[in-house]
Amino acid sequence: MTDLSAFADLVPLDHGLCVISTLHGDGGIQSSVVNAGVLDHPLGGTRVVGFVAAGGSRKLANLRVDPRVTVVVRAGWQWAAVEGDAELIGPDDPHPDMDAEGLRLLLQDVFRAAGGTHDDWATYDRTMAEERRAAVLVTARRSYTNPG
Repeated sequence: MTDLSAFADLVPLDHGLCVISTLHGDGGIQSSVVNAGVLDHPLGGTRVVGFVAAGGSRKLANLRVDPRVTVVVRAGWQWAAVEGDAELIGPDDPHPDMDAEGLRLLLQDVFRAAGGTHDDWATYDRTMAEERRAAVLVTARRSYTNPG
């Protein structure tokens, strides 16, 4: 198992802001900024990097074709990268062992892992459902860091 501690240590230093890179069908790289954090996989218990993606987003479309992803977190000149395979769990990417209630709680857990807080979880849950948001859980194959 790849150690995610250096990645996890940097998450709270800049609100979990990370750059993710996925692959287009033509082999090009698509990057975007997300809030991500480290959490236990809800079904397997292993540590994963997680973020939430809007339904219909380019990143989800890319990951459905090729699950390889790189996630980089940084704070100042310190950074850590995780390369791995993404698992999607959402309304358009159902998992046989995850029901709607499990997805609702998973989306909250991912948000919290990225440093998020919310005053009205019912509104958060409603927004996640309306936007068909999915949890993206990255199982690390490799991680590396620049301690700054």
